[in-house]
Amino acid sequence: MKESETFGAEVGSAEDVVKWMNEEAERRKAKFEARLYGYVISTENFGKFEMFSWMGDVKLARHLITKASKRFKAKVIEGGYKTKDKVYSAKKSDYAMVRKGDRVIGHLQFSAPRFGGDWELVAEERK
Repeated sequence: MKESETFGAEVGSAEDVVKWMNEEAERRKAKFEARLYGYVISTENFGKFEMFSWMGDVKLARHLITKASKRFKAKVIEGGYKTKDKVYSAKKSDYAMVRKGDRVIGHLQFSAPRFGGDWELVAEERK
């Protein structure tokens, strides 16, 4: 995976998280760029998250989102997980972990139309 739209940060700290991630990637001279796209997901158990998309290395993205969560003491969504079984449907699905620092505090399931459209929250669970 070279990009994902199912990453997010708590509303109120999302701009700082994305800015810091971009600056950190630039400092490391890594190919990575994250952008907010003005979409907010509201969860029952974890609050509201402003979603952002990124392009670059998946390993770096996961590392930076965890570091940003610790640095800003904010909950974040780390998406881009898939199921192992092949399921064909009219919608695409994605799974994410909700983190607070190093700890995983929950899991989310997203769904979106196959062509175009925003991700919708389908299910969530606390860990």
